[in-house]
Amino acid sequence: MELYNRLCTITKQENVMKDEPMKKHTTFRIGGPADYFVTPESKEEIQAIVELCKKEEIPYSVIGNGSNLLVGDKGYRGVILQIFKKMNQIRVEGNKIHAGAGALLSKIAAAALADSLTGFEFAAGIPGTLGGAVRMNAGAYGGEMKQVLESVEVMTADGEFLTIPVEEMGLAYRTSVVEQKNYIVLEAVISLKKGNPEKIKEVMDDLKEKRVTKQPLEYASAGSTFKRPEGYFAGKLIEDAGLRGFRVGDAQVSEKHCGFVINRGNASAAEVMELMRQVEDKVEENSGVRLEAEVRRIGEF
Repeated sequence: MELYNRLCTITKQENVMKDEPMKKHTTFRIGGPADYFVTPESKEEIQAIVELCKKEEIPYSVIGNGSNLLVGDKGYRGVILQIFKKMNQIRVEGNKIHAGAGALLSKIAAAALADSLTGFEFAAGIPGTLGGAVRMNAGAYGGEMKQVLESVEVMTADGEFLTIPVEEMGLAYRTSVVEQKNYIVLEAVISLKKGNPEKIKEVMDDLKEKRVTKQPLEYASAGSTFKRPEGYFAGKLIEDAGLRGFRVGDAQVSEKHCGFVINRGNASAAEVMELMRQVEDKVEENSGVRLEAEVRRIGEF
């Protein structure tokens, strides 16, 4: 109770939950309880919570809306900080968008469209927050965050606030300095260009149609499960290994898109992990290529 009380002195009591089921906070709909689940409202609160966790040697992990996340069935021993609904402001100034790390990419894309700004259409259907997208240089359909970011405000592992220009962000395929140095994204400035709103909407609608027809959006998942190996497509390698529709319990390789592992209803993290292990082994056996997970894993499995 002492930690609970101390967390409640940093942020509002309603922002601190005990034994919170993580399946409520991931798009996979999988995960046991987190000891403490906190939704901070400012960077100062994040700073104070992280400082407390470090001082007391309590594990902590930062998440967004849980769209690229697999949490263990036994949950998370420590503090989960969710930067999502409480830090999601979006402000348009000229051709720049200032957004909090918790802002959904779809909402940022809608704000860009409303102000006739082009360049962010690729991200309109990515089901994640800005913080996660910056951390892993998210991309789709030929676009990536690297192309549109101007600067990012982060908190370092030492609790220092820094503003990093995009050229110093180390943005590469599914990685960045944020991931490498365990920084926490607080907000970012996105630089776009003026465009034709009808054309912007047309591109967004076209990409949405592609997602709906080609991706298993009707099932819970964490999006693309594996990183794209250089010179290959993960989904094609999985299909060529004869694994379309392959199941372990309620975890399944999507029949619609082999690059996705889906939760057919009551999949456990253990089933997902076992399925991923078998997929990695069988793909390597078939093609000589070892797949690497794109989904972030935290907690006790």
